[in-house]
Amino acid sequence: MRVNLRGWLTPAPPAIAIEIAARRVTVVEVAPGGGAVTAYAGEGLPEGAIVPALTGLNVGTPDVVREAIRRALERAGLTAARRAALIVPDSVARVSLLTFDQLPARAQDRDQLVTWQLRKSAPFPLETAAVSYVPAGSDGGRPTVAAVMARRDVLAEYEQLVAGLGIHAGLVDLASFNVINAVLAAAPADERDWLVVHLAAEATTLAILRGTSLMFYRHRLHADDEPLGSLVHQTAMYHEDRLGGGGFGRVWLSGAGARGEDARRQIGERLDAPVDIVDVRPATTVEGLAAPSADVLDALAAPVGVLVREHRAIPARPA
Repeated sequence: MRVNLRGWLTPAPPAIAIEIAARRVTVVEVAPGGGAVTAYAGEGLPEGAIVPALTGLNVGTPDVVREAIRRALERAGLTAARRAALIVPDSVARVSLLTFDQLPARAQDRDQLVTWQLRKSAPFPLETAAVSYVPAGSDGGRPTVAAVMARRDVLAEYEQLVAGLGIHAGLVDLASFNVINAVLAAAPADERDWLVVHLAAEATTLAILRGTSLMFYRHRLHADDEPLGSLVHQTAMYHEDRLGGGGFGRVWLSGAGARGEDARRQIGERLDAPVDIVDVRPATTVEGLAAPSADVLDALAAPVGVLVREHRAIPARPA
């Protein structure tokens, strides 16, 4: 599994991204350099087709999901695709922000240190997990990494969906990380701390960034039955009390779809900050998309985020 916020370039970045979410699949193609979206399409999924979770069966009806991906590829004119970036739901992985006094210079020693830290709170044996990490910033001069772990068998369920169509998933990444990438590509980092709220069918993810550094990451399943306003309020209190924050400069919202105005209202009641829908168009031209619906903007955010990250000349930050 390969996950990061802003940075690793591949020698030949993928031109196509496929996102598999609980209620839809989306395919996107960008031109070399990531300056334009040249094709995109999406297909809805019935309830239960994808059930994102850390453990257990995630793909309830593989044939249904694979057929939806095939139809989306056909509509986008991308049936010849053989390699793609694959975006999976946040709920399939555990994200931890780990701060160290210092990190070893040798990659092998860093790997061992991060793994040792993760083992303390891992929800499953690390021997069964794919683990990745990337620098996320610093805390008082101490380096912080964003570490991600997911069960290999769960990731394999998603990879097999595209493999059945002859497509190799060259990298696998999380939806919320690439919504953040879309924001970073579309707008300069705010001088004040900023908040990303990513809503999925099954969960809500909240992330606080200070410039381009990830300071806070929280993922809550909707089964916990906690209102959005309450989650935002708790996050704001943590930001003020633990991170020394003085309010947010901006809030970026993704995934709300037609419920966007209600979500913006709930957030606005808790925070004195503008709330904007994540829109990829300042980062990349989207052909034939003059007046997109909120659902289309939501569907494009993560796939465009990963492709723009991979195509832009962003300095490599290997873990």
